[in-house]
Parts: sequence; structure tokens; C-alpha cells
Amino acid sequence: MNKTKKAIFQSAIKVFSYSGYNKATMDEIALSAGVAKGTLYYHFKSKEEIFNFIMSQGLDLIKQEVKEATDAEDDILLKIRTMVKVQLKLLYNNKDFFKVVMSQVWGQEVRHLELRRLLDEYLTILEVYLREAMEHNIIKKGDSKFMAYTFFGTLCSAAIFEFVHVGDKDIDELIDTLMGYALSGIQV
Repeated sequence: MNKTKKAIFQSAIKVFSYSGYNKATMDEIALSAGVAKGTLYYHFKSKEEIFNFIMSQGLDLIKQEVKEATDAEDDILLKIRTMVKVQLKLLYNNKDFFKVVMSQVWGQEVRHLELRRLLDEYLTILEVYLREAMEHNIIKKGDSKFMAYTFFGTLCSAAIFEFVHVGDKDIDELIDTLMGYALSGIQV
């Protein structure tokens, strides 16, 4: 990503996070990025195109970091734990991006559908790990796609918990607790 697109990427995330998609304007994004409006329109034809770009690039960066971290692990439970850790750290360090994702995942407009498609692609990574864990009888057999979405929902809830209770828990402690709930349930 070139310098200008990177500035637009970072600025658009902030603007969408603070103003919301509907209230965000191309003028605001250009101003925040420190580029002329014409430069913004040279790279992107519309606000929706910018939105789709930041979602695609942001989720690709997350996938890349998850892949790099999990490729180093041989044990499937360590792969899942590593994925959880990387994802939570990325969510904590990129709260504006996470806020935009969570605010736009609902709805029926093209951007909502595209975001859900991108999330589905991302969750395929976790689904593969869960299937592998099932094949090795490490976790119960079941619908791996549903499990991946459930796990992702749990991760999102853990991130929201951290946002509300900033610094109350160490990330490793949070991950251990989350993994315990996910793998063993909450039943006594």
C-alpha cells in the first residue's frame, strides 16, 4: 500500500469509527488524511469504495498476522490459542477498526454483505483449525463453521469486555479464561 493510500486507510478508519458510516464524508476523510479531495477521488470513487478497501485490507492484515503466528505452531490447540491471542491483541491495538467492523456487520446494503463475506473468509481459517482438532479427537465433533462463528463471537465479547474494563485483566489471563470457556464450557 503506497503512502497516500495508507494515510487514507488510517484516516477513513478513524472517521468511520467516530462519525459512523452514514455521517462520515469524503471531505472529512480527505482532511483527516491530509490529502486534497481530488487526490481522494483519484484513489476512490465513493465512500463505500473506501469502506470496502479498509475492510478488505484490514482483514487481510489480520489474516496475514494470524497465519504467520500460527504457522510456527505444530500443536492444533496451540494454533487456536495463538490465533486467539493474535486476534485479541490486534483488536485491542486497533479499536477503531474493530468498532467499524462491529457497527457495519449488520444490514442488507452492499457494504454489509461484502463485510460479512470478508469475515466468512477470515473465519474459514479458524474453521480449518477446529476441523483438524475434531479429526484428532481433541474437541467434540460438530459443525465447524458454526463453532468458528461462535468462537469469533466469544472473542468479540472478550474484546468488548476489555474495552469496558480497560486494563482489568492481563491478555494472557483473558485468553486462558476464554480458551477454558470455549473448550470446557461454563458448566460445573
